[in-house]
Amino acid sequence: MQILITVAVISTITVLLAAILTIAERYILNYGTCVIDINDDKKLEVKGGGSLLSTLNEQGIFIPSACGGRGSCGLCKVAVLSGGGPLLPTEKPYLAAEELDKNIRLSCQVKVRENIKIQIPKALFAIKSYNVTVQKIEDLTHDIKTLYLKLADEQIMDFKAGQYIQIKTPRYAKVKEEVYRAYSIASTPSHKDEIQVIIRKVPQGICTTYVFDYLKQGDTITLNGPYGDFYLRDTQKEVICIAGGSGLAPIKSILHQMAEQGIHRKTTFFFGCVSKQDLYYQAEMQHFEKTLPDFQFVPALSAPKPEDNWQGETGLITEVADRYIKDGANTEAYLCGSPGMVDACVSVLETKGMPKESIFYDKF
Repeated sequence: MQILITVAVISTITVLLAAILTIAERYILNYGTCVIDINDDKKLEVKGGGSLLSTLNEQGIFIPSACGGRGSCGLCKVAVLSGGGPLLPTEKPYLAAEELDKNIRLSCQVKVRENIKIQIPKALFAIKSYNVTVQKIEDLTHDIKTLYLKLADEQIMDFKAGQYIQIKTPRYAKVKEEVYRAYSIASTPSHKDEIQVIIRKVPQGICTTYVFDYLKQGDTITLNGPYGDFYLRDTQKEVICIAGGSGLAPIKSILHQMAEQGIHRKTTFFFGCVSKQDLYYQAEMQHFEKTLPDFQFVPALSAPKPEDNWQGETGLITEVADRYIKDGANTEAYLCGSPGMVDACVSVLETKGMPKESIFYDKF
């Protein structure tokens, strides 16, 4: 007990010191004006002190980030050619050896304290910010909602099925900073003036708390995008989709694309939930089974309740996929879910002979 108390005290002190240092750096230290040189083509004069990710964001240049700059997703990678300070221990787990050789950094961990020179893909200059109106909020389960969002002023977003956006959460209640969180698009890409996203409530989550407890129909929010290379490849291979929870969103968008464009490929969608109360969009998946030739929806419950009277597949979704998939040599997979689920699925698919380059995923 004494050891636990000591660990708790040390952890609390560490968190408090980190918070004090962050506040001091932001409001007391003055790094003056710094220049960010982008691709030897664009120079930005900015106020020093903030993270490279947030500073670029303020300048209308949006770097992909699923975690909102907390250093836990590893998506906000840029090449830092000079400036930016030393590589941090918080970055190393997300960077491969070849990335380290190319001076790739996590932009959320790099501080703009001096002139800095970076390289980013030109495609990121096409990422735009949009104001959208919340047309409808639909309860799907006890902890999952769909937001129906309408772009303002006849704007359109040209996105690929499977990509994601970042929603800005404004200041509210005790939340004093605006933050961004990433959510996959669930709607069809043929409707370019409206976006659907599926959001699962995260305990104490800044964005999900705002969505579940504060956001109302008719409100206006800001988002940017689209991001990501999670989209259906133009091949004739059999398609395996695996998702859990709100990870259904990009798969739903891809299925809309297949139905609208007449893409007829053998497709199996494995969807994992805990119990029957966590299942949603079953009717829509059954509709896809009727309209898409050779499409099969396989929901599975890992811990069905007695009152569920469940007659379908049971077990972890990786176990179910393992039972169904016999040979992955001529297939490609699209996975969306938690990092642990995605990693476990990749291991199963590789044991079935599926090439690593044929496995595509988003970890959220």
